[in-house]
Amino acid sequence: MAGFRTLSSGLRALRPGAFGADPSGERMARIRRSPHFKDGVFQNPGGPARTRPSGSALDFAKVFFDKDTRPRRAPKGTVPVHSTTLADIARPPATGLRLTWMGHSSVLAEIDGRRVLFDPVWGERCSPFPFAGPKRLHPVPLPLAALGPVDVVVISHDHYDHLDMPTIKALAGTDTLFAVPLGVGAHLEHWGVSAGRLRELDWHETTKIGGLTLTATPARHFCGRGLRNTQHTLWASWVVAGDEHRIYHSGDTGYFDGFKEIGAEHGPFDATMIQIGAYSDFWPDIHMTPEEGMRAHLDLQGGPEHGPMLPIHWATFNLATHPWAEPGEGTLAAARAVGAGLALPRPGEPFEPTAGTVPSQPWWRGVALAPAGGSAAGEALAGAGIKTASDAAAMAQADTVSDDGREAGQGTEDPETLPAS
Repeated sequence: MAGFRTLSSGLRALRPGAFGADPSGERMARIRRSPHFKDGVFQNPGGPARTRPSGSALDFAKVFFDKDTRPRRAPKGTVPVHSTTLADIARPPATGLRLTWMGHSSVLAEIDGRRVLFDPVWGERCSPFPFAGPKRLHPVPLPLAALGPVDVVVISHDHYDHLDMPTIKALAGTDTLFAVPLGVGAHLEHWGVSAGRLRELDWHETTKIGGLTLTATPARHFCGRGLRNTQHTLWASWVVAGDEHRIYHSGDTGYFDGFKEIGAEHGPFDATMIQIGAYSDFWPDIHMTPEEGMRAHLDLQGGPEHGPMLPIHWATFNLATHPWAEPGEGTLAAARAVGAGLALPRPGEPFEPTAGTVPSQPWWRGVALAPAGGSAAGEALAGAGIKTASDAAAMAQADTVSDDGREAGQGTEDPETLPAS
């Protein structure tokens, strides 16, 4: 038996630091007491979710390595990152609420005098290794050290494109607190974050930090960083509410009926941040399409008349087989189909959701390969998933007006103006 222990210890020593640590002790005991933990794993709302590609490996390989579609999964030019992020966020938001999308799911939220940083990923790759894995398609808008003090870092789950070890280690040297789903604290402690700076929550649990109320809410996803996925860390969406404003961050999730319940209990929101990228027919239960993302937004808001949706989880890393620009086009079409407010900032471009207007130009068109038939055809196809008979005419009219006189896919059109709500 001593030989087996020696082998086990040796394998642990070879384990990359980015794999983090498994929950143990009182943390594991708390996990076992969770009403959402059953049969040794956390359970998804709405029943089991497929977390690996369905169908055969050969079918997936054919799609993944297809030489005709692969070029569309990356921009054809330089992504237009906002150039004055630092100067812009140096001024306090006039309305008391400002969001700055840093790329992928990373968002700086300045809300009622506090600063909240969601899913910060400043690393070059979302991978446990610095030499392999999905690489950034655009630079981070500003260095992490230039961001300034952050009151709380919020983590949605422990996948590499949401929980980045180098970023957490850098933040561990600051005074910031961390709000994380149940079990995720084990990774952060392993990387140098003291237990006293962790607020580790199960779904529907709440913590108060500096006048803000943070609530972990359900999501439909999964977890895991190592070769062995133990399903012992929870995934979550988050509600952050201040004295005047409230916002929602979806993390990663498939569509489920729980969005309506979250909206009824915590909404409506001044803005939602909704995952709309890295979807696939091979894993339909754990990531939303743009149409499903818009449906989730409407469920959360109780209708299109409330705050805008900020699309997240796209444009920064190539994590699926859909074209790079498809999430943006699909979300734009879905918003038009229902008359919902939509914010389309470039990476690093701050905006205030409750101001009169928000960024609304499809900035990606200048650096994306146009879909077959042009942008108008791509939008119509993407919008078909949620377009109903009652608004079909309005959709057609909106497309005619907005696309009139511009060359599809060239990025030379005048900025569109969409209402904030």
